[in-house]
Amino acid sequence: MEYGTLISQAAEMMREEPWYASAMSNLSALLMTSLPDLNWAGFYLMRDGRLTVGPFQGKPACIHIPVGKGVCGTAAAQNRTQLVPDVHAFPGHIACDSASASEIVIPIHRDGEVTAVLDIDSPRLSRFSGEDARGLEALVTEMEKSLRWD
Repeated sequence: MEYGTLISQAAEMMREEPWYASAMSNLSALLMTSLPDLNWAGFYLMRDGRLTVGPFQGKPACIHIPVGKGVCGTAAAQNRTQLVPDVHAFPGHIACDSASASEIVIPIHRDGEVTAVLDIDSPRLSRFSGEDARGLEALVTEMEKSLRWD
């Protein structure tokens, strides 16, 4: 799928229902069904100083991730996208699903602070590219403008 189309579909979903829980639920399903070679797509939300699993598609996930730990926690701590071609080579990787081989995580902001991350895993090494990073960052920018957190 072309990212422009994906972002348009996501924007329409968020216009229909911008509440974060509903929107993230549908967005995780949209990502899982639109992008090839994924085994997990979803969100972790900042809660009580750590990342807590939110809406997702895939196998059951780790419930809590400390900021600074694993790919998700590193993305939150460094406030930047983490594109990991081989999760087994990432220091401190947290293996929620042993089938995952590569991962991309993008921070999501609210009022300038990291409030969540978008986490996408693949069973294929080097699944994610710079094009994926730019497309998913654009999706997150749309989310930051559209989501309602109350």
